This record gives sequence, structure tokens and C-alpha cells, in this order.
Amino acid sequence: MSNKKPKNSKLKVAIVLTFLIVVIFGKNLFERKNFNELGDSFISFYEDRLVVESYIFTISEKLFRIKLLINHCEFESDYSDAVKEISDHELRILELVAEFEKTKLTALEEEFLMDFKRIIRDNLRIADYRLIYSESEGVNEKKVKEYNSYIERAISDLKKLSQIQMDEGSKLAMNSDKVVNRSKIWSQFEVAALLILMVIIYLLIYTSKNIRDELS
Repeated sequence: MSNKKPKNSKLKVAIVLTFLIVVIFGKNLFERKNFNELGDSFISFYEDRLVVESYIFTISEKLFRIKLLINHCEFESDYSDAVKEISDHELRILELVAEFEKTKLTALEEEFLMDFKRIIRDNLRIADYRLIYSESEGVNEKKVKEYNSYIERAISDLKKLSQIQMDEGSKLAMNSDKVVNRSKIWSQFEVAALLILMVIIYLLIYTSKNIRDELS
């Protein structure tokens, strides 16, 4: 009977130790997953949000330049230079859109980006500056208004795209915060598990010492 008690105690201790080791090992795996997730969030925040916001800013600037050239066409002395400048801005915008498309897009983001791309590609291509101004007839106000309406629509798409960057960035920040909080909880649990482990080891040493003393 006396032999059974130490055996039962040792079995219980072994079970507890095994459980604690499994928990600590599982925590380490979970922690690694959290760090990977956190790293992915930072990469996504930079590549898919901050970089994209810089694209939007540059596109907006070039779109504004196009609008100025269209709205002040009567002040241009060389129409061919103006057409070339507008074309250069449009080409650069399309290049930036192509870079934008390589990033991770949400469904809504893709929708606005495609609409914006269609406007630049199909509605704002000014092949001939005489469509909006000529020396004999002056400013073609109807055409200028038409171009301006497309520009305003394009600007609206850009604003929506910019807002999406803010919203998605906020989601990434919240997700990162959750990951950090989970890690804190698991770290506290690990500390508690280690303390229990230390207590068990101490008790084992103390019990073994008492048994040896009794035997001697």
C-alpha cells in the first residue's frame, strides 16, 4: 500500500509535467504564428497601403496638372506642347495604375481602380488640342466641360481609393493589436506554467530528500 502512494504521486506529477511541457511547446508554436501574422501585417501595410497612397498622391497631382492645361487652354501659345504634356501625364498615370494593380486589392478597390483606369484610357485621351481650343473659335466650352466632368469623376474614384487605404490600414492596425494582446496573454500563461513547473521540481527534490533521509 505504501508503495502505491509514491507511484500514484509520481504518475500525477508526470501527467502534470507532460501537460505543462505540451502547453509551453504549443505556446511557442502559437507565438511563432503570431509573429508571422504580425510580420505579414506590417508588410501589407507598407506595400499595399502606404506605397499605394503615394501612387494616389502622384496620380492626383498629375490629374490636377491635366485639369489646369484643359481649363486654361486659351493661354497656351503652343498647342502641340500642351498636348504632349497632357499625354505624358496620362501615360505616367496609367503606369502608376499598372503598379497599383500589382498590389493586393479588395473587391471595392478593384472596382474603383478599373473605373478610374477606363476614364484615363478612354475618356481623357486628348489626341488633338483643337477639340477644346482653336484660334478661330476659341474655347470649346462644351468639350472642356465634358473633360472636366470626367476629371471630377476620376478624382472621386481617387478619393474613394484613398479612403479604402485608410480603412484597410485601420483594419491591419487593429489586427496587429489583437495579435500583440494574444501574445501578452499567452506570455502570462507561460510564466504561470513555468512557476508551477518550478514548484513541482522543488517538491520532487524535497520529497526525494525526505525519502532518502527516512531510508537512511
